[in-house]
Amino acid sequence: MAKLYFYYGAMGSSKSANALMAEYNYRERGQKVLLAKTNIDSRDGQNIIRSRIGLQKECLLLTDVCAKSDAELSTYDAIIVDEIQFARPEEIDFLARIVDQLNVPVLCYGLRTDFQLHFFPGSLRLMEIADEIREVKTVCWCGKKAICNARYNERGIVRAGQQIMLGANDSYIALCRKHFIEGKLSADDPGNPLPDFGQVSGNSD
Repeated sequence: MAKLYFYYGAMGSSKSANALMAEYNYRERGQKVLLAKTNIDSRDGQNIIRSRIGLQKECLLLTDVCAKSDAELSTYDAIIVDEIQFARPEEIDFLARIVDQLNVPVLCYGLRTDFQLHFFPGSLRLMEIADEIREVKTVCWCGKKAICNARYNERGIVRAGQQIMLGANDSYIALCRKHFIEGKLSADDPGNPLPDFGQVSGNSD
């Protein structure tokens, strides 16, 4: 039976490279694959998926996928979608319907949370309904597993702003939770601590 997969990881964990390698593996075995990404991600061109290690391939936009008929979608052996965190919840539900009604596996790759450790809407919906959820791991500068996507500028970690701001290594860094909370981009960084994290106030009665 086909499944809806969510492969999530912090910035720099090679999610796009994994998506492109999965697409290649399907094609190498003679399978027909539809490769797509969400519309918001236009950093590398409107119809290009590019990884940090230099792999790239043309793709469709997720809105184009959602506009296709069931008859056409059922001809594919797999559908792979990158930057899925930017998808709308109803688009995630559409992908789930492809899995359940057309028996076509859908592999989604993206971030789980934003620079404030809050879910992206698309990622939250996948966490709710995906058949399989797998982590694509990477490490913090300290060597511990990185799970946080820190936004930064020349003054250090940024704690406020719009949820979506496209960027790469010049704007984001993957950190472990400890160093994200401390706001430390390196061992020598004095830090920009996250205010009140872990503090509990009020009466629990």
